[in-house]
Amino acid sequence: MEHVVCNLCGADAATVRFPSTLKLRQQADIWAAYRCTHSGYGVHPPIVQCRRCGLVYIDPRQEEEAILETYEAVEDPLYVEEREGRVLTFEHHLRPLERLTGPPDGRRLLDVGAYTGIFVEMAARHGWDAWGVEPSRWAVEEAHRRGLNVIQGTTATASLPWSHFDVVTMWDVIEHLGDPLGELRRIYSLLKPGGMLVVHTIDIGSPFARLMGSRWPWLMQMHLYYFDRRTLRTMLEKAGFAVRSIRAQGRYLRLGYLMNRLAALLPWLGRPVEWLVTRLGLRGIAVAVNLGDLCTAYAFKPSSPPSQDEHPV
Repeated sequence: MEHVVCNLCGADAATVRFPSTLKLRQQADIWAAYRCTHSGYGVHPPIVQCRRCGLVYIDPRQEEEAILETYEAVEDPLYVEEREGRVLTFEHHLRPLERLTGPPDGRRLLDVGAYTGIFVEMAARHGWDAWGVEPSRWAVEEAHRRGLNVIQGTTATASLPWSHFDVVTMWDVIEHLGDPLGELRRIYSLLKPGGMLVVHTIDIGSPFARLMGSRWPWLMQMHLYYFDRRTLRTMLEKAGFAVRSIRAQGRYLRLGYLMNRLAALLPWLGRPVEWLVTRLGLRGIAVAVNLGDLCTAYAFKPSSPPSQDEHPV
């Protein structure tokens, strides 16, 4: 475990917002806790809030190198089973993206944290020259089985050309990173001038998150940072981006998978409902879910380069 300072303003002055709920057995099960589909809702180390800028994050936490090694080893077969819901979600996400960028016309898109490459696949179908980068060796193998352009590694380790991409996307990724500001600065360098960055993440400042408090299900061991719209905008601007908008954006889930998640969160309710949904043959039905606690930021790399002392890299 290591102590970290605020990734946004650098201050070493934070107060505990949510005390640790980890137990020794859960700490030993660290590998499973970093699966995308892990159901460890409400299980987390201490979550603190910076007294200077308000950023919420886990402290102390595993060392960044150990976290990356864990993600490289992650295997997540349940994610593959939920493919249909994710296809619908990413199709839904592509519409506002393309309204801002115009027709794909073979332009280059990079999905950071692509996992098994479902968004890469959907973007390629729409006409993008779509690529992904992903640390999980298992997930990259799954992507390669489908013939997708997904590179094993991260933006820091993969040999990606600067000023090369028209669009970079991060779907539910930034909250998992040890150094989100550093990641945004690397992405700034990868984008062409005028290129767009899309960041989708959980919103701890949303009305639903505030209402739920310590019972908000996204308080989890794998989430290292918890942005609200203000801190997300501030970090994007600090990395050099011009923020176009930040808006709530939900997702599609199959009813069976949704009930499985509900059973993990509230067993007394979710398990009987999951049994009933299965009995009625409704598991495959896709439903839209939007509680307002997931948001998407659309930001651009300015067309004119900043001066040397203003450059974010």
